[in-house]
Amino acid sequence: MSNELKRTYVPFKDWKEKSKQIEYTSKTPLLSPDGKLLVRGWARKNYFEYNRDYVKRIITTRKEWDFYTISDDEMQVLVSFANIGIGGYVSARLVNLKTGETVCDAVQYFAGANKHVSHSIPDAPSRYKDKIGKTLVDYHTKERERTLSFKGFYKGKPVEVNAAMDILEGLESLTTVFPFHGYDTMYFMTTKQVCMPCEGSFRLGDFEYKFTKDKAFCSLDWGRVNTPHEMVWYWGTGSQYIYDKDGNRHLFGFEITWAIGNESYATETCIFYDGKIHKIGAVDVEKFPKGRYLEPWKFISEDGRFNMTMIPSLDNYSGVDLKIGSMLCHQVYGMWNGDVTLDDGTKIEIKDLFTFCEYVENKW
Repeated sequence: MSNELKRTYVPFKDWKEKSKQIEYTSKTPLLSPDGKLLVRGWARKNYFEYNRDYVKRIITTRKEWDFYTISDDEMQVLVSFANIGIGGYVSARLVNLKTGETVCDAVQYFAGANKHVSHSIPDAPSRYKDKIGKTLVDYHTKERERTLSFKGFYKGKPVEVNAAMDILEGLESLTTVFPFHGYDTMYFMTTKQVCMPCEGSFRLGDFEYKFTKDKAFCSLDWGRVNTPHEMVWYWGTGSQYIYDKDGNRHLFGFEITWAIGNESYATETCIFYDGKIHKIGAVDVEKFPKGRYLEPWKFISEDGRFNMTMIPSLDNYSGVDLKIGSMLCHQVYGMWNGDVTLDDGTKIEIKDLFTFCEYVENKW
């Protein structure tokens, strides 16, 4: 892999103390008018009020995205929008998780920092509807439902994605804000919302793939960041139905992201159980996976509450390497097994959860 970055983060086992896990419970401004970061920590919904005009950016340091991942045991659907300061894109991608084949990768690019801006709110009713070139997108969030629509073209064939997902009553999301050492105007703010059963279809010409709520789930990765040029990160998330000893069905999910910025105020890690967050500490892999992505990934947490192993079956590698920047991503899918511990001490065994963890080197 060219232009490799150094692994710059400190594994949690070498931290001098555990993360403080500072939680916010009411609305607060993210930035001051001069662009300085005012908050550091996490919340169960996005309480951080974002004003993009306050961001003190240097060309491409300000990045904004709405990124939806829909997957079952066979296919992955990605519907995304991003604005990276000098322009951006909207896209719809379909990947066969059995073979690794990219069935469709419909992308529409645009130039300009302010021509196309998503003012969506990640975990409250909002709508982003836009026409970018020949592509139409419509992301619509309601109280109990979220819908996605994408209409565009790929290699001359029409592409259409329509999806609807349930929002469980009281569903919490994980929002985190990280600063970066040595920068008072740079930060990383994301909202992750998972455990959304999803149904819909992906059409490419005469081909159609349908996904259903009994085995397909959607996760939202919503980001508004202002970052240094080079970063490395890990990100893993997953959802599934599980059953307790009495046969009752529950929605389970998790979110683990690390190696981004200063994590001493909070970590982007939690367990979701029936829509509620159970906050956990820092997560890492037992061994750094560089060059051995298809070997088992053993995950451990500083508090012992996340104990999972992924047996990979697919390295869904993608890479963009340009003179002005690069993003090299190993999104590794596999079967996860292990156990997690809820806030009340209840230990839950997780069996055969098919999902991913990715390792990314980014210069953008």
